[in-house]
Amino acid sequence: MEVRRRIEDKLAAEFAPRVLEVVNESGMHSVPRGSETHFKVVVVSAAFEGKSLVERHRLVYQALDEELRGGVHALAITSRTPEEWARRESVEPSPPCLGGSKAKA
Repeated sequence: MEVRRRIEDKLAAEFAPRVLEVVNESGMHSVPRGSETHFKVVVVSAAFEGKSLVERHRLVYQALDEELRGGVHALAITSRTPEEWARRESVEPSPPCLGGSKAKA
């Protein structure tokens, strides 16, 4: 199963999210074509109620522990409660990669 799909399945099972977006952003980085190493996730769930941003991210990292140990290099996380999402239903675009061979001298 592809990495993006495993991430979706695990986050859906763990958080029963109202909104779930998993974007493979590997193509924005200095990795071989078709890689699944850099992801952006948006998770909107009641499971985040009363939790700090750090606690929310820890929960996501725990849910994706196998993927993070097995090849996922970067994970950008937006974790909101349904109320927070209702106030702002958008996510900033990821900045361009400046690492590896894309770094400017």
